[in-house]
Amino acid sequence: MNFFNIVSLFGGLALFLYGMRIMGDGLQKGSSGALKNAMGKVTNNPVVSFLLGLCVTGVIQSSTATIVLTSGLVGAGIITLHQSLGIILGANVGTTVTGQIIRLLDLNSNATAWLELFKPSTLAPLAAIVGILLIMAFKFRNADLIGNTAMGFSILFTGLLNMTAAVAPLSESPAFSQLFIALADKPMLGFLAGAAVAFIIQSSSATVGILQALALTGKLSFSSVYAVIIGIYMGDCITTAIVCSLGSKADAKRTGIVHILFNLCGVALVAGSVALFHKLGLLDTLWSRPITSGGIANTHTLFKMACAILLLPFVTLLEKASRKIIKDDPAPRRDEEPETATLDKTFLDSPALALEGVQLALTKMARMAVDNTKEAMENLLQPQDGAAETIRQRESSIDRIADQISDYLVRLSPRVGDDESEKINYYIKCVTEFERIGDHAINLVESAEELEERGVHFSSGANRELLVMKEALHQVLDYAFLAYHEQSVDSALHVEPLEEVIDELVATLRSNHILRLRRGQCNVESGFVFLDVLGNLERISDQCSNIGVHTVTAYGHETYSEHDYIRYLHEGHDERYSKEYKSVYEEYFSRLRDAAAPVGAE
Repeated sequence: MNFFNIVSLFGGLALFLYGMRIMGDGLQKGSSGALKNAMGKVTNNPVVSFLLGLCVTGVIQSSTATIVLTSGLVGAGIITLHQSLGIILGANVGTTVTGQIIRLLDLNSNATAWLELFKPSTLAPLAAIVGILLIMAFKFRNADLIGNTAMGFSILFTGLLNMTAAVAPLSESPAFSQLFIALADKPMLGFLAGAAVAFIIQSSSATVGILQALALTGKLSFSSVYAVIIGIYMGDCITTAIVCSLGSKADAKRTGIVHILFNLCGVALVAGSVALFHKLGLLDTLWSRPITSGGIANTHTLFKMACAILLLPFVTLLEKASRKIIKDDPAPRRDEEPETATLDKTFLDSPALALEGVQLALTKMARMAVDNTKEAMENLLQPQDGAAETIRQRESSIDRIADQISDYLVRLSPRVGDDESEKINYYIKCVTEFERIGDHAINLVESAEELEERGVHFSSGANRELLVMKEALHQVLDYAFLAYHEQSVDSALHVEPLEEVIDELVATLRSNHILRLRRGQCNVESGFVFLDVLGNLERISDQCSNIGVHTVTAYGHETYSEHDYIRYLHEGHDERYSKEYKSVYEEYFSRLRDAAAPVGAE
């Protein structure tokens, strides 16, 4: 084997690793919606969780990605550590799918015509042709994503073919034969070699793939590779555990520890079983026989499957051990918001999961903004001790959550496709609207404090009118929240008619206020505060209107720009809007008439 063979070998390895990465990224992004739904339905049943981990890893072709995502879900509180245990075991088995694909190297030149299609030398160019056509000639949804995945598949097999061609001269090398004979006699050396290579290239599948390429020399046997395969498990899980531990919460770190403990137990089980079976003579026919690429794939799968089946009943013991190794998190600092735990950086490479985390965090923030506004209105009408401080503390949390969500969305936006980019734009708009609603709640608190400081109060007529406004405000806030939280176009359609009625109510209350001033039924100092309150209520209603419009234009069946949609409604083209506006108008102005005091009663 000369210098040029070595260059070809490492060049093939580089192509193989790059192809795996492109293919894995494409599969992960393409299946991220299904992945999100599947992860969300995980149960406390370890068998179901095991099957989920196996299937997800089989699809995205990376146990590391599955376990890191699982760690993020645990850290975000979406699933518990206990629920993640089966997923971890399943991911370890699912990673063997790649080896089963690579075993296509075993197909020889005598294969029938239809089998010839599955040879890597045929699959590589076919996948490249399909990939480039999808990328350059087609414009349908996800064409680029599927094309990139096909190109990754092609590059992967091209790299494999380069590696196998580069190592072909080794079949004639006595030194190479002696090396693997030595590994058969020194399993610890093979174990360390497998662990080191897997740790360096950060992929157990790729390391097994290298072994499968070397198997084509005909010089590898079960005795020389089983220890290497066992070592690969340790090298790969250490990488995963390191990634899981970076900036994670205690339970998220424990998922990495469970992964290590599982592989440690697996190493002990497999090594002990192989040694016992060999001593009993049960492996004599297999021990020194040359092993093929398919044989390595089957050995890899058998080892992982056996370990998972044997250890699945004992997952709770692994959980207890991880809790002893990793202590609970310290109490959170005051500037840390538990509501943003779902904004996990490990989700950034899986946009659907990242957006699910944003949805959860923004829902909590929206709920806080709505509750704060309602409580601020209640406090204005009937002051409560400590209410202002509670509202201010919550508003500080709302501001911090909004900043963290916005920063997370900015980091996520370069990694997404067109559909997800539209959702990011929707979330950014909603973050801004709910944050402003929270700001207006503070303005209402300040109005209540101003009344107290000046020793004045609203007239009974003004209070009765504000009670009607409160009901309208609560209703529009609830519609806006549901419009965002459920992406409900139906709820969103209720917002605009109500917002227009609130504008009319505000105009009417201003006119009534001027009339009361003329009659001397209220004083000027409280009158200024009353006008400030009306201005804030109108602006809160405007923010709710914006949320409704954002939702309708983002999720509605009709295609409108936001400006065109508002103009379309206000010009009377929408019968539903016109009918609901009249109904809501009559409802609230009827209440307002009922609340009006007799002339001269105040």
